[in-house]
Amino acid sequence: MDFNTTEIIEVLGTISFAISGTFAAVQKRLDPFGVLIIAFVTSIGGGTVRDLLLGDTPVAWMRDVNYCLLILVTSLLTLFFKHQIKKFKVTLFLFDSLGLGLFTLVGVQKGIVFGLEPGICVALGTITGCFGGIIRDTLLNTIPLIFRKEIYATACIAGGALYFGLLAMNLKADIAQIVVITFIVTLRIIVVRYKLALPRFGY
Repeated sequence: MDFNTTEIIEVLGTISFAISGTFAAVQKRLDPFGVLIIAFVTSIGGGTVRDLLLGDTPVAWMRDVNYCLLILVTSLLTLFFKHQIKKFKVTLFLFDSLGLGLFTLVGVQKGIVFGLEPGICVALGTITGCFGGIIRDTLLNTIPLIFRKEIYATACIAGGALYFGLLAMNLKADIAQIVVITFIVTLRIIVVRYKLALPRFGY
């Protein structure tokens, strides 16, 4: 494949979410087939929903089988080396946060390509970043992170808004991408480290 910057980011995001999906499935003690399914839906779930909303069909992973092969190889390698990983929860969290940052940016950029308003682009970025994890957690009978107290989708929204702010300041796109990805991952680490959360309403 002849990669541009956006495609490289999407490949890295696919790898990150494939690893996080694999570790999540291993924690639930699924068989190898179940692990591969969870890795697959985690990696392509958000992008699939995004492309369907945009009417960009067939969706990306159906047009390029290399993404499916990438998920398969990544998941199998993760299974092979899982015994060398001592802290599953930390590893799952880190790769999930990295995938969140990478895929949020991919979604925002795809909205820009389609000529959509910044707010819609940020929404697409949030969908791309979050929906794979939602599907993963739902299949594993776990309350998705986006619905829990942790700041999750908000990190995507803030990252997307930051991206447009940096572009408005005439910062180079490549640098803006690195800043946004770093921002989202760092925000997630700070949120979990210091147990930050948005205020909750109700009784």
